[in-house]
Amino acid sequence: MARIAGIDLPRGKRGVISLTYIFGVGKATASQILAKAGIDESKRTHSWTDEEIARIRQVIAEYKTEGQLRSEIQLNIKRLMDIGCYRGLRHRRGLPARGQRTRTNSRTRKGRRKTVAGKKKAARK
Repeated sequence: MARIAGIDLPRGKRGVISLTYIFGVGKATASQILAKAGIDESKRTHSWTDEEIARIRQVIAEYKTEGQLRSEIQLNIKRLMDIGCYRGLRHRRGLPARGQRTRTNSRTRKGRRKTVAGKKKAARK
């Protein structure tokens, strides 16, 4: 099993798809990584050699992934909250920060469990 950036990649999937299991790597970035490493995108993860895995690790080291990226995102959110801008206030209050409506939606972001109209329980016998 290939272990890259602290993540165990799935064995049976294509290389492009398996690299997306790493936080911060999407399909486009995965394609770039494999192109730089000189590996075919359709090649399955279990058929990668140790040399190919080492090349992929070298290329991924150039990108911010996993813990480094997560901490940068958290620092960015903290900065927004410290300067008191609109997005920072929305993060502080736990509300959607990108202009979504909150009157009827955003139950997940608000953290409230409400009963949904129109749902009926199964009839008891």
